[in-house]
Amino acid sequence: MRLAYGQETWKEIAFLLSNLFTALAGFVYAVVSIALGAGLAVTVVGLPLLALGLGGPRLIGRSERARARALLGVTVAEPSPLPPADGFFGWLWSRLKDPVAWRTQLYGLIRLPWGIVTFIVALVSLIVLWPVLPFLARGLSNGDRGMVRGLLSPSDELERRIAELESDRGVVVDTAAADLRRIERDLHDGAQARLVALAMGLGLAKEKLLEDPEAAAAMVDEAHGEVKLALQELRDLARGIHPAVLTDRGLSAALSSVSARCTVPVKVNVDLAERPAEAIEGIAYFTVSELLQNVSKHARARSASVEVWRAGGRLMLQVRDDGAGGARFDGGTGLAGLAERLGAVDGVLVLDSPDGGPTTVTAELPWRSRPTG
Repeated sequence: MRLAYGQETWKEIAFLLSNLFTALAGFVYAVVSIALGAGLAVTVVGLPLLALGLGGPRLIGRSERARARALLGVTVAEPSPLPPADGFFGWLWSRLKDPVAWRTQLYGLIRLPWGIVTFIVALVSLIVLWPVLPFLARGLSNGDRGMVRGLLSPSDELERRIAELESDRGVVVDTAAADLRRIERDLHDGAQARLVALAMGLGLAKEKLLEDPEAAAAMVDEAHGEVKLALQELRDLARGIHPAVLTDRGLSAALSSVSARCTVPVKVNVDLAERPAEAIEGIAYFTVSELLQNVSKHARARSASVEVWRAGGRLMLQVRDDGAGGARFDGGTGLAGLAERLGAVDGVLVLDSPDGGPTTVTAELPWRSRPTG
C-alpha cells in the first residue's frame, strides 16, 4: 500500500479530479468561439472574430501542457509561435489555418465527457474503491497522457525541428558575437598596441638616423624584436580562429599540435578513413582544444588521452584524464557553454566525472563528408 499510494499516484488522482473544471472551461470556450465565428461567417466580422477566438486555444494548450508536466510527468514541447503576418489578410489566414489552435479546440470539445467520467470514477474510488484506486488512476491518467501527447504536441516532427533550430540559431549567433568580441579585444590589446609602439619606435629611429646612428641602430634592433613578438601574437590569434595545420594536414596533426601545449602528457588517436567537412572538422578541433585546456587548468591530472573515430553518421570525440574528477556542467569550466555550442549543430556532450576521477568527456557531432573536386 505504501508503494501503491506514492507521490506519483496522488498527483495522478489530483489530475483526474481537476479534469472536470479544466474540461468544462475548455469546452465552453471552444463551443462559444467556434459558434460565434462560424455563425457570423456570412458577415464582415465573422472570420476576424473566429481568428481572434483561435488565439485563445494556444494559451489553453500551454496551461494544459504545464498541468500535465507537473502532475503526470509528461513533457511535451511547446509549439513554435506563428510567423509574422504580412498585413491584415496575412494575419487572418495564418490564424485560420493554425493547426495547433484547431487541435486544441478539438481537445477542448472531447475533454468534457472524459473529464466527467474521470472525475466521477476518481471521486467514487477515493471513497469506496480505494484498494483499486491506484490501478484505476494509472489507467485513466494514461488516457490523459495519450490525449496530451496526441493533441497538444507540436504539429509534426518538422515543426518540432523548426523550434529546435530557432533556439539553436540564437546560440550560434551569441557564440559568433562573443568570438568576434574576443578577436577584437585580442587585436586591440595585443598586436595592435605592439604595432603602434613599433611605428612610434621606427619614427624616432628615423629622426636619429643622421644625428645618432648608434642610437638609431639600437632602436631598429628593438623594433625588430617587437616585430617578432607581433608576428607571434598574430600567429596565436590566427591559430585561435582556424589553425593552418588543421587546414593543411587535417585533424590528426592539429590535435597532436594542440595536445603538445597541454601541461600533461596526452596520447592522441585519430581513426578516420577520410576527413569530415571543414566546419565539422573545425568544431571538433576547438572542442578538443577547450577540453584539454580544462585538463590543464582544473583536472590535476598526470596524463590524458584523446580519441576520435567515426560511428555511422556521427563523429565521436572522447577526452579522458586521470585527474581528481568532480567536473560539472555548472562548475565554471565552460562545459555548459561547450554543450550549448555543440547542441547548436546537432551535437551532444556527455560528461562522466565521479569524485576522485577519472573524467571522461564524450562529444558527438554529425558527420558530413568533405566535398570532392
